[in-house]
Amino acid sequence: MKACVVLGHDYRFTAQDEVMVWSCARECGAGGSKRYATAADARRYAEAFDRKDTEDLGRGAPLLGMWPLRVWRALTRSDRSGS
Repeated sequence: MKACVVLGHDYRFTAQDEVMVWSCARECGAGGSKRYATAADARRYAEAFDRKDTEDLGRGAPLLGMWPLRVWRALTRSDRSGS
């Protein structure tokens, strides 16, 4: 799929018993699996890998290069605390 070539794969992770399984959300066929000692371990790793970092967007960004993003984060943070 062209999107995967340009943007990279968008892997989603799930756990099925002791096996963690991942596949590309764009349905290009990429994926794999790994077996862990316990189902709890597989579930823990799948949850950790499956999270998206959109909430941390802009945190720790370069000061000048990402200035608009830092300003936007500051404004949205003050909107949430004021309501």
